[in-house]
Amino acid sequence: MQKHDLACTEVWGGNRCADCAVAVAGLDAWLYSKPCGESGSGGDVYYVSSCATGRIARLMVADVAGHGEAVADITAQLRTLMRRHLNQIDQSALVQSMNQQFAELFGDGCCATALVTTFFAPSNHLSLCNAGQPPPLLYRAALKQWSFLDQHCAGGAEFNDVPLGAMDMVNYDQFDVKLNAGDLVLCFTDSLIEALDQHGASLGLAGLLELVRGIDVADASRVVPQLMSAVSRHCGHDVSDDDLTIVLLRPSGCGARVPLRDRLLAPVRMMKNFLASLEGRGPMAWPEWSLASLGGMLFGPLNRRWSQSRTAYVLATRVYSSLPDPATVRTAQPRVRRRSALVDVVVAAVESRVAVVAVETESASAAPVKVNSAA
Repeated sequence: MQKHDLACTEVWGGNRCADCAVAVAGLDAWLYSKPCGESGSGGDVYYVSSCATGRIARLMVADVAGHGEAVADITAQLRTLMRRHLNQIDQSALVQSMNQQFAELFGDGCCATALVTTFFAPSNHLSLCNAGQPPPLLYRAALKQWSFLDQHCAGGAEFNDVPLGAMDMVNYDQFDVKLNAGDLVLCFTDSLIEALDQHGASLGLAGLLELVRGIDVADASRVVPQLMSAVSRHCGHDVSDDDLTIVLLRPSGCGARVPLRDRLLAPVRMMKNFLASLEGRGPMAWPEWSLASLGGMLFGPLNRRWSQSRTAYVLATRVYSSLPDPATVRTAQPRVRRRSALVDVVVAAVESRVAVVAVETESASAAPVKVNSAA
């Protein structure tokens, strides 16, 4: 297995076959991606990025409609978006940009499901936003058990699972989970749970949960290979009917304190990025204009302001015997972004005008027709 250590301001990934370990900003990741059949590239797109200070690690996995070279342009566009937002702790702007990008292409039949995660190393907080992907699995080392990270259980809005590009004005919710030493997060595309056994029955979320509970997690680098072997035994064949991507995340505990060298070099890296953007060599990765984002680059205690601001969005997870039941889960209410007041006024005005026109049209059609008696 290959290993890749991400440098600050680096974006790594693509849509080609991969089986490697990635180390970034307090997070260890193991990524497996296999395009459908014998194709060299597929519709599953994955990217990992690191910010200029080594505090923010971001992972994006998207399942784009189509295969092979048909998604090459979309892959490049997603890389550009990842680069533009890599210095922002809050991933909301990235998700909205991705949705707008696919909304412009939706008329051509292009849409995607995606899972975007951001790991803030100083506090070990993992933020997740799910746009139509299966819910990730969380392993709590203290409990030695797996559970689902289900956004519905976090009290999210009704549009959580809408694919990117399907609706232009959707504001996707996100929620956080605090990771501890030894915890694991398993992300996967839907082809894993859609794998069919010899009787034609799909594996499903319940079947996947049963399989992962039988996996030895002592060596995190062996979890994904063990899972693939377990799925193959269950189905009686390898999963190759569709693009498949699996990502395992584990906090390394190395990002709680950002090295002084990285903190001092962060402004230099940003200046180089700014000069490169002026020359047309990629977008400028602007940071958030907040005390936690800018001040935390140089003064570690200021990073706590971000963690404190996210307290209301932390998902209160528990272990489920089968699938998560929203009615039995007590969680904190996350932020749900709504349309602005101006948009609501415009929509209400349009709806009112449409209703008036409809009434006028109905009245005109029901009016008696005057007959010319002179004729």
